[in-house]
Amino acid sequence: MFIGEYRHTVDEKGRLALPAKFRKLLGSGSVVTRGIDNCLFLYPQKAWQQVAQRLAKLPFNQANSRAFSRSMLAGAMEVGCDAQGRILIPEYLRKFANLDKKVVVAGVYDRLELWDQASWLKYTRLTEKSGSEIAEQVDFGG
Repeated sequence: MFIGEYRHTVDEKGRLALPAKFRKLLGSGSVVTRGIDNCLFLYPQKAWQQVAQRLAKLPFNQANSRAFSRSMLAGAMEVGCDAQGRILIPEYLRKFANLDKKVVVAGVYDRLELWDQASWLKYTRLTEKSGSEIAEQVDFGG
């Protein structure tokens, strides 16, 4: 399980060092793709397979389903950690998420989210400000 938030930097070659505790959970390989809210999603292979299967089952006759599947699947790239625990984030994904230098790596249960630090701060300020209203609309099912 991925939880917590960590600050790291992307180097000039587009490499991002991942927190050591997450490297073990990612295993030998993972998949990075376009996320929601202009961040990137980083999944371990097994979790990615489950997401990809769900995306493949979306109705292709619906434009929104096709668009979402294309964004996630066509935007995906397999990545692996080097000896220093870094992954190489493709340029098109760095541009999508506006990852320039400072990055927040956020653990979100089955995946990591990679955020531009300024975007993350803006997003968290807004959600914290509206926390009570958001909580009222979430169904925890139990």
